[in-house]
Amino acid sequence: MIDRRTFGKAFGVGTGAAAMAMTGLGTANAAGTGTAARHGGTNGTGVPAATVPPIVPGTHTTFPAIKQVRAGLLDVGYAELGPAHGPVVLLLHGWPYDIHSFVDVAPALSGLGYRVLVPYLRGHGSTTFLSPRTPRTAEQSAVALDIIAFMDALRIDQAVLAGFDWGSRTADIISALWPERVKALVSTSGYVITNVEAQKTPAAAAVEHNWWYQWYFSTDRGKQAMENPDECKALCRLVWQIVSPNWNFDDATFERTAQAFTNPDYAATVLFNYRWRIGLVETDPRYARYEKQLAAAPRIGVPTITLDPALDPFTPAGDGANYRTYFTGKYDHRTIQNIGHNLPQEAPTVFAQAVVDADHL
Repeated sequence: MIDRRTFGKAFGVGTGAAAMAMTGLGTANAAGTGTAARHGGTNGTGVPAATVPPIVPGTHTTFPAIKQVRAGLLDVGYAELGPAHGPVVLLLHGWPYDIHSFVDVAPALSGLGYRVLVPYLRGHGSTTFLSPRTPRTAEQSAVALDIIAFMDALRIDQAVLAGFDWGSRTADIISALWPERVKALVSTSGYVITNVEAQKTPAAAAVEHNWWYQWYFSTDRGKQAMENPDECKALCRLVWQIVSPNWNFDDATFERTAQAFTNPDYAATVLFNYRWRIGLVETDPRYARYEKQLAAAPRIGVPTITLDPALDPFTPAGDGANYRTYFTGKYDHRTIQNIGHNLPQEAPTVFAQAVVDADHL
């Protein structure tokens, strides 16, 4: 999930009230459910951005056979679709989700000629550590460096990065620290780089309420729940229901993703990430210099489209205005009505169109 301090709601505004307020936004950059707000662009070639054909959510349920590649500290599992020499798009998932968040987006993009790569993040699915001696940490910079190593392993110099939740944060970090690797960025919820020091300050009660699982994970009870397969699944399913109130997913949809939670490092990875964010565990020294850079809130200069799902309890009020100054390059913002946290799976047409349009900013 995203950062409670960067994306807290206004004091005294509960999640329901905030969502209702955003539903009424009528900006030119807003997109409704199942529609795409396009703003042109030619990617420097004179060819306008393609229109993504409408996708009914849930049309696709599976990916082609999962591939594996050794990259940095990991053996990364990933799905690949589209022509081998097409422009590359990396789709990055969050928690508690997996690559199936992009099960409809990926074929839509591959059908337009993109080479689409969807990796499991560390601790998820078939992505495993190469050495049992590697600490199972999950600082934000560690996850970002995993993706840089993944790109290096596949000899990808530059790609369009698009994600939500942990995936947005990872894409933001790479765009800020290694902009030469990013052709364009799609970041759901905007600028979500974590400031650990700021996290030490209490937020408004309504904001803290949204982060109930973060505080749960800081306890031994929460650790036991994450390490128990049945309790872990129940917890993750509850999060899906809370943060995507309009998404009527079925058992089969959840179970496909829940398979990614059986990774032996899943609990350790998730617990470290959330405990690290609130200062309960220390940064691994190998990542300290990167975290120092990120603590300074570096600006992002690559072409960017930010997306705010209006029913996501973590979406800030203000139609993206509170993080606009962090993006200094070509930019567009869209608020997506009637959609919750898992934007790419709930509204695949909108997400895929944002990727195509970002590539043509």
